[in-house]
Amino acid sequence: MRRATKDRLIAGVCGGLARQLGLPPLAVRLSAVLIASVTIPVYIVLWVLVPTTTEF
Repeated sequence: MRRATKDRLIAGVCGGLARQLGLPPLAVRLSAVLIASVTIPVYIVLWVLVPTTTEF
């Protein structure tokens, strides 16, 4: 995989991944945003709710 130089908005990662997978860059970008919008809040909630271990 290579980062895209034409289909890029920030760093070209989604554009390069889209080219590698044969998908439209917009579809890959929307998927990345949807995945991040779900996983980041879940991670924060688990960070607050799950207790730490007492291992030393």
